[in-house]
Amino acid sequence: MSISYGALAGLIAAVAFLILVLFTLPLIVRATKTMKKVDSTMDSVNIAVDDLTKQTAVLMKQSEDLLEKSNALLADVNGKVTELEPVVKAAADLGESVSDINSSSRRMIERFSGMGIRGAGIGIFSSLVSRMFARRKRRRGED
Repeated sequence: MSISYGALAGLIAAVAFLILVLFTLPLIVRATKTMKKVDSTMDSVNIAVDDLTKQTAVLMKQSEDLLEKSNALLADVNGKVTELEPVVKAAADLGESVSDINSSSRRMIERFSGMGIRGAGIGIFSSLVSRMFARRKRRRGED
């Protein structure tokens, strides 16, 4: 039985290929398992990303609603502050008027304190009459 060199070379090549396949088979099996794990992990990641996207959309909607409500509340507060402004100004003017009356009363009391009751009454009356005439003059001058 004689084998030609070509057949021997083919046999050696076949054995070498068989050895190569036997050594690479565990590598291919591991690579297949790894790819299955990667595929499973990617499925989990896709599910998590989808879930996160849905939750983010809900959160964005809630944030938008909260912002709209905050804007409405701020507009309402601004409107009420605008309505209260004249009241606060009137209260400030009233306080100023009361302070002026208090100061005038003190000055009048200090002015007439040494005159006695009758003298104080006459002094107050004369003061009021002179103010009344002064106002009349001013009004007539304005007309």
